[in-house]
Amino acid sequence: MGTRGSLRPMAGLLAAMTVSLTGTRVSALALPWFVLTTTGSAAQTGLVAFAEMAPYVLVKALTGPLVDRVGPRRISWAGDVLSAAAAGAVVLLHALDLLPLGTLIALVAVVGAARGPGDLAKEIMVPEAAERGRVPLERATGLMGVTERLAQTLGPAAGGAVVALLGPLASLGISVTCFALGSVIVAWALPRGMGHRAAAQEGQEGQDGYWRRFGQGFTFLRGEPLLLSVIVMVGVTNLLDAAFSQVLAPVWAKESGYGPAMVGLNSSVMGLTAVGGSLVAAAVAHRMRRRPVFFVAFLLAGPSRFLVLALDVPVWAIVAVFAVGGFAGGFLNPILGAISYERVPRRLLGRVNALSDSLAWAGIPLGGLVGGVAVAAAGLAPVLLAGGAAYALTTSLTGLRPEWREMDRLRGQGPPGVPRAQPEDAGNTPRAASLEEPAP
Repeated sequence: MGTRGSLRPMAGLLAAMTVSLTGTRVSALALPWFVLTTTGSAAQTGLVAFAEMAPYVLVKALTGPLVDRVGPRRISWAGDVLSAAAAGAVVLLHALDLLPLGTLIALVAVVGAARGPGDLAKEIMVPEAAERGRVPLERATGLMGVTERLAQTLGPAAGGAVVALLGPLASLGISVTCFALGSVIVAWALPRGMGHRAAAQEGQEGQDGYWRRFGQGFTFLRGEPLLLSVIVMVGVTNLLDAAFSQVLAPVWAKESGYGPAMVGLNSSVMGLTAVGGSLVAAAVAHRMRRRPVFFVAFLLAGPSRFLVLALDVPVWAIVAVFAVGGFAGGFLNPILGAISYERVPRRLLGRVNALSDSLAWAGIPLGGLVGGVAVAAAGLAPVLLAGGAAYALTTSLTGLRPEWREMDRLRGQGPPGVPRAQPEDAGNTPRAASLEEPAP
């Protein structure tokens, strides 16, 4: 039976993303709580949290060339297996009373280091899965956004409930199960040829060394003004978002008297409506003009949160603003993902995405520091107003630059230099055919 238009790779990839991201979110809650309850030390808890996230970001940034060379399916499977083994070792060694802090930190670092390239590998298989299923890129990236937001919303909730009922080790056991299940789904649902075409093209480039291939990602980005503009804009908004979530929202909750419950309510409402926005984007975004939708959505999702907390408005108005912002935010990642997949050659997708993510996230560690210093110097309300204004200016003025007119130019075309999937027999490697020649 032929596999023309087969949705199995797309469904399998989304399923693997769902369980793996849920495992990541659960472990992000279970591990710090486990350390805090067993040691009573906030400093050691923070150290363990850092030991997971720092390798995640660093290794993800550095393994782009490896993912491109080896193939994303193999890296995804290996990342899930290694994560499951390391997290399972934490549970086993603690049960045997053989888990000193140093060993725990080392195992947590392994989990973080494996999650980075594993998540990257799944991301860069999206366009090929969309090709195999004849799914528009915006729909595929919209479904990926739904998956990510569901994991972000439901993972911590499930982990928190299990921690409360059964303790942190039981919650960590859920992470082990999720990581292991992710590796099974990748091995079973994704065709063996998944990602091989890009790896084969990479092999045709000769025996370039690692750093030369790593530098090819920078070289490509320097020649893509639109992608560079996206990275700069998202880097600034990520810094502002980090300041908001880590400092401004908690300070507002304390000073207003609403308490942390209101922060949790706003986050939950925004997360749930973002799932709805992503679903709508998956259904209709491929028929909409990207540029106006993108910038209107960014204006609704970003500055409004800062401004509404700076004003004396009723609770229902605050919740409504967060709900609208979440729904609008659901349209952003489908558009950004589609643009990236259309413009980046498949053989460079790993290293370019790894560099793009790392540069866009570079401001996140500074967000809390900047927000805290600003509030201490000027007070909460002025900083909220300034943050909202900075957000609005970043997203609106950036859109006036000429390269943003390119957002729709390559719509519906695959990335340069990648053969389209042709009819194939089940289990066979796809045959290559000529590609329409888009010009990035």
